[in-house]
Amino acid sequence: MSVEGMLEEGAAGFGVSLSREDTGKFVRYLEILKAWNRCINLTALKDDGEIAVSHFLDSLSAAKFVRGAGSLLDIGSGAGFPGIPLKIAMPELEVTLVESAHKKTAFMNEVIRELGLTGIRAVWGRAEDESNGVPRGAFPRVISRAVSGVKEVLALSEPYLGPGGSIILMRGRRGEEEWEQAGADVHARYRLVEKMRFTLPYGGQTRVIFALEPTPR
Repeated sequence: MSVEGMLEEGAAGFGVSLSREDTGKFVRYLEILKAWNRCINLTALKDDGEIAVSHFLDSLSAAKFVRGAGSLLDIGSGAGFPGIPLKIAMPELEVTLVESAHKKTAFMNEVIRELGLTGIRAVWGRAEDESNGVPRGAFPRVISRAVSGVKEVLALSEPYLGPGGSIILMRGRRGEEEWEQAGADVHARYRLVEKMRFTLPYGGQTRVIFALEPTPR
């Protein structure tokens, strides 16, 4: 099956409808990623299909958690995951990407330019740095994909949440174990709103997504 076919079929399984224009943007994203990956370490994956599944479709698996949110902050975006794929699939979503590595931020800005995306920006800075130019208390959704430990990423994410906002954690197959090991203080501080455990199409990798809300202090 072609990459376009894998993306269209796989995305549909997550309730996401991709147009031919959308899949074309993903193919261009893939080309840019492979070209830059020769110079900087963006992904260990080399096969087009593996990248499409493990990065693009994995990112789109979070669509139900951010749909209708209006704006999204992606902390530790790396090569743009999950923020850029979500933006391609949901162009109405305003997306801010935060990444501490300058070269990866430059890569994301190149992808944004090449794909002609608007309403999205990549910010070079650390999430814990109050001078990074990203507004605190402003986002309905803050998302992070396999970044740091659960307790650490929650602490980084919470200051950016707007009233009634939620934090979306995208974790690997040990996600539920990681949540349990986060400790009673974390469980008391955050309410688990929704959890989705699933298997990625084609590759068979297990993933877990958590939607969490801070409890009133």
